[in-house]
Amino acid sequence: MNVQMLPREKVFRDPIHNYIHVQHKVILDLINTKEFQRLRRIKQLGTSSFTFQGAEHSRFTHCMGVYEITRQICDNFQRNYPSKNSDDGLWNDDERIVALCAALLHDLGHGPYSHTFEHIFNTDHEMWTQKIITSPETEINQVLKQVSDDFPEKVASVIDHTYPNPQVVQMISSQIDADRMDYLLRDAYFTGTKYGMFDLTRILRVMRPYKKGIAFDNDGMHAVEDYVLCRFQMYQQIYFHPVSRGMEVVLTKLLQRAKDLYEHNQMNGFEMPSLLVPFFNKNVTINDYLSLDDGILNTYFTLWQNYPDETLKDLAYRFLSRKPFKSAQYNHETKHKLPELSELVESAGFDKNYYTAINTSFDLPYDIYNPRQNKRKTQIEIMQDDGSLIELSTISRLVNALTGKISGDERFYFPKSMIVEHSNDIFSEYYQSFKDHIHNDMIV
Repeated sequence: MNVQMLPREKVFRDPIHNYIHVQHKVILDLINTKEFQRLRRIKQLGTSSFTFQGAEHSRFTHCMGVYEITRQICDNFQRNYPSKNSDDGLWNDDERIVALCAALLHDLGHGPYSHTFEHIFNTDHEMWTQKIITSPETEINQVLKQVSDDFPEKVASVIDHTYPNPQVVQMISSQIDADRMDYLLRDAYFTGTKYGMFDLTRILRVMRPYKKGIAFDNDGMHAVEDYVLCRFQMYQQIYFHPVSRGMEVVLTKLLQRAKDLYEHNQMNGFEMPSLLVPFFNKNVTINDYLSLDDGILNTYFTLWQNYPDETLKDLAYRFLSRKPFKSAQYNHETKHKLPELSELVESAGFDKNYYTAINTSFDLPYDIYNPRQNKRKTQIEIMQDDGSLIELSTISRLVNALTGKISGDERFYFPKSMIVEHSNDIFSEYYQSFKDHIHNDMIV
């Protein structure tokens, strides 16, 4: 492989890692491609910035951070666990460059507002990441091919979890990987919270390669426990925040309304959202996909505030002006009330298809491998002094308490008007009836 070193190391200042060190020409060239620079224009946390005003960081900064953590892992492995022969299960530093490129590019295929966009238009960011990497028409592909003709496919196979070296795959994607470690620390920092602040330095110190992947030294188990708990707290307190989800529901319904109007030929006579048309038509090229970012969508939303369709106009206003839908928790005992609540929203003058939603957010903080499951989990292995491996939850009471326990909630979303009393409008007729169905302590 043709892997050129830079004549002098280049560094990028970063609030999480202090310096991000770039030593290979291919990494710097990848950073400077138009496809990677596009990630500056996509927020890492989507609608969470409407709840945590500091969360304006981008996919670009996260990808740089994942690269840096991966670089540190490679340095540690090469310094402390270099391979002496092909069968010893230790680190072969020839794998470094594919690991670094995969780390840098792992989120390349995220669309605007990430997961909300994926849901509406049935896109898959990992699939698009692989397409962008392997397509000859991208600058990313041209840079990777300078390493070797088959190098783009090697990098894509890491994203696809089919790369033959499990150490490289687990660095980027496992229950404790460079991706998760960076986004927990970065998201905690930018949301102004402390939940995600685990001891990264200690975890990197106790990581070690073995033949089937990556394990952790026994004396570092408590740092790994802390990481698992931090991840649990971040999901409960930040990623599943009901107000962020309320804005996500507005965004979802806004895109859905635009899609429905287009499909019924009701966007004629108004400026056509030309960059969204391929997605409406389900005929998307790589260039179409890469043309979109958060700013493009926000521009369309601004235009839609003057659109003659009242629903599209109102939803665009709600999103741009931060008017989230309110929500109430429900469970299997109260789920039967949802159809009646939807009808009450409809009776108050709102189209229930666009002004009500069920939003479920659940996470599995930690899971263990189950041979009966279709999707194999990469469990966290703790290496004992004699070289044997023990799965984390069997020796950690804290992690065992979370293992296999799905956490989260189910919420019914609706316009705030349904719980704010009005004296002289249509809502007053339905206000008390709606509130009678919902306990105040369940509303957020």
